[in-house]
Amino acid sequence: MAGYSGSQIVVLEGLEAVRKRPGMYIGSTGKRGLHHLIWEILDNGIDEHLAGYCSEIQIILQKDGGITITDNGRGVPVDIHPTQKIPTVRVVYTILHAGGKFDNTVYKVSGGLHGVGASVVNALSSSMIVEVKRGGNIYRDEYKNGGKPVTKLDKSGLLPVVGTCKKSETGTKVTFYPDKSIFETVEFKADTIKKKLKEVAFLNKGLKLLFTDEITGEKKEYCEEEGILSFVRYLTRDMEPLHPDPIYVEGTSGDIEVEVAFQYTNNFNEQINSYCNRINVVDGGTLVTGFKSGLTRIMNQYARELGVLKEKMDNFDGKDIRNGLVAIISIKHPDPQFEGQTKTKLGNTDAKLAVEDVFTQKATLYFDKNVTILKTILDNCMRSYSARSAADKARNSVLKQLNDVDTRSKLASCTSKKPEECEVYIVEGDSAGGTVKTARNRRTQAVLPLRGKILNVEKATLDRILTNNEIKTMIASFGCGIGDDFDIKKLRYNKIIILTDADVDGAHISTLLLTFFYRFMPELIKEGKVYRGLPPLYRAEYETTVKGKKKREHRYLFNDFALEQFRAEEGVKILSVQRYKGLGEMDAEQLWETTLDPEQRTLAQVTISDTVEADEITTVLMGSEVAPRRSFIVEEAKYANVDI
Repeated sequence: MAGYSGSQIVVLEGLEAVRKRPGMYIGSTGKRGLHHLIWEILDNGIDEHLAGYCSEIQIILQKDGGITITDNGRGVPVDIHPTQKIPTVRVVYTILHAGGKFDNTVYKVSGGLHGVGASVVNALSSSMIVEVKRGGNIYRDEYKNGGKPVTKLDKSGLLPVVGTCKKSETGTKVTFYPDKSIFETVEFKADTIKKKLKEVAFLNKGLKLLFTDEITGEKKEYCEEEGILSFVRYLTRDMEPLHPDPIYVEGTSGDIEVEVAFQYTNNFNEQINSYCNRINVVDGGTLVTGFKSGLTRIMNQYARELGVLKEKMDNFDGKDIRNGLVAIISIKHPDPQFEGQTKTKLGNTDAKLAVEDVFTQKATLYFDKNVTILKTILDNCMRSYSARSAADKARNSVLKQLNDVDTRSKLASCTSKKPEECEVYIVEGDSAGGTVKTARNRRTQAVLPLRGKILNVEKATLDRILTNNEIKTMIASFGCGIGDDFDIKKLRYNKIIILTDADVDGAHISTLLLTFFYRFMPELIKEGKVYRGLPPLYRAEYETTVKGKKKREHRYLFNDFALEQFRAEEGVKILSVQRYKGLGEMDAEQLWETTLDPEQRTLAQVTISDTVEADEITTVLMGSEVAPRRSFIVEEAKYANVDI
């Protein structure tokens, strides 16, 4: 424990700002932000593991809705902080930008770098209890209502000792309860936690993660001795690999440690997941750029040397080389520069150079010894090259025709030409389209009716996708291109709203559209431009009595649960209930006030919180393999809401 004391906890500022603007610190106040609280505390234990002091972390989902996370690291320091003059553990959990991660004396590498994680969780909790084991003693500090300490310090200004333990026993235990007044829901999902722990285990060789769900009694243990090599095996478990085992390379460049594991499959798409200090950088960044550059260079070099690429042929494009690739890139960086507290993208230029350098050297050594596997990959590159050449011709033909695509018969444009105030509704069929066109605000709301279901792009080649009439119309209507030609600055609408019936067909159409956006226009989702409109399921006419006078009113209800709650309300006499089977059953006035009016409507923004899971589920549900899809449906059926 040498060199880790209160003097090394650097303070940079207070917690009310977090409660006022929680989205700035955890991304949202929905389910994603709620679970981010767990990840912040979990990251502290992982950082202790990276430093070589923690071998086990326990996570308990309690019956009363709380979360307890215990690590066997060194334990947060409990001595008096030299500048704050209070116990250091209290500094860490109550003051923003306080932590041992601002220099490299305590942690060489760390996922939590802003010193705000622990204190933010405290700020957004109604209650938090911290227990620390150090020096044979157990110390306890408790906070209420957003981080206000309630534990009295002793005469020396230290935390009270609430128990004893062996001197060899060290660690930190944190129990917290999210504040109901801040979050949309405070119900943690066991499945979300388990998926995260599986990922954490893959990224931290030998770290034991123990999960207990006290609500169901379930207990799970996660520990991966092969790290990201096992991760790639897991991701490709339902795919057809082109070579027997994943390829793994590792090395160090300067102060940056690099690991890469990858495998080629028969899938059309590439899947690259990147991590810096075990944090999933969803939008990639420089470490992904370095990997792509290194892979493209060595594959083209080998293709020339082995005569796969003839003298007059162009080099393989990067996408030719990455077709069917599943890869994990994981680096340890002493000073990573992330974009924002939620760490979605890495910006360090030295990370690009390090990954490219290590990968080029180590992969070259591997392929020099494994020529058969190399030739298999190059054959795959050549097939992709040939397919791309055909697809490029189709794409160029389509792109040239886009200006000539007759959107007038389908798209009902809005009169405003300012993208920031315009939105387009994608609706199913002419019947719903006609109602939406009548009800809309013609100045800012455009309507694009689809004639039938669009193509499932997960199963189709690019040339077939680009010749599909509905897809061509969408590309032309949006105005921002597709694939390599995509430019979100040219998007004509600030919101793209999918508006379908609340039935199985409507859900299928929504899924097909989201699959197309995710695979060919992912920036639309990443930039928050895609939404789902949520029309009501019922319209209830009811009667109330106010001061002896009967009053007739109506209310829109969005699901069966809301209807049952409404039926249980006192003083309300329900006269009739109309169920909407489709948008076409609403008149223009009803559709406007429930679904189109920006002041009253409900929209669900489509986001990607986990790129690994998003890619996996898209492949399973929309791909060609039947067995994985059947298994997924059987497993998830218990969570389904079936409307009969």
